Amino acid sequence: MTIRVLLADDQSLLRSALRVLIDSEPDMEVVGEAADGAEAVALARATLADVVLMDIRMPGTDGLAATRLIGEDPELAGVRVVVLTTFEVDEYVVRALRAGASGFLGKGAEPEELLGAIRIAAGGEALLSPAATKGLIARFLAQSPDGEGASAYAERLAVLTAREREVLVLVAGGLTNDEIADRLKVSPLTVKTHVNRAMAKLGARDRAQLVVTAYESGLVRPRGD
Repeated sequence: MTIRVLLADDQSLLRSALRVLIDSEPDMEVVGEAADGAEAVALARATLADVVLMDIRMPGTDGLAATRLIGEDPELAGVRVVVLTTFEVDEYVVRALRAGASGFLGKGAEPEELLGAIRIAAGGEALLSPAATKGLIARFLAQSPDGEGASAYAERLAVLTAREREVLVLVAGGLTNDEIADRLKVSPLTVKTHVNRAMAKLGARDRAQLVVTAYESGLVRPRGD
């Protein structure tokens, strides 16, 4: 299956470079280019891309608003947004994760890292995990919810079974299905079933959103450095 990629960045030179890189892969193709968020949303609807590489800072409708519009559109439930950012630690990135992005990647990432991130996002199997991702989520998400907001998230977790909550904690810790299976002494398929059920119950698009919920609810706390 060919992964359909949409590029959203106001720098035409960067888009051209990304197109050359992505189109050189036998399992990928660029299906559109957008110079602002509004165009990105329109093209996401027109092309039904699998993955959108989304710059945050764009004129007009920015990448944050575009990510939220894509995340709120039921017809685009299969579209994954990967935020491209110049800054590894950026509060806008966290806001994008809350809005529905599947993860983020620095613009200085190596080509193989970028291509790998696209494949991971398209598969929906894992939160993108450059070294800074987990720390960034912990740093910002755990600081922001007020009592009422955290309580609302905690109430959402009440629909999960004890095992699903246990798996959610491990997912938020950055573990893969295989690593969780080894930790819990069950099969990877069983873990995948628990993860899928947790996503369905919590209305999460992918594992990234499970991580957001785990931190927002207070189920998982950042470790002190």
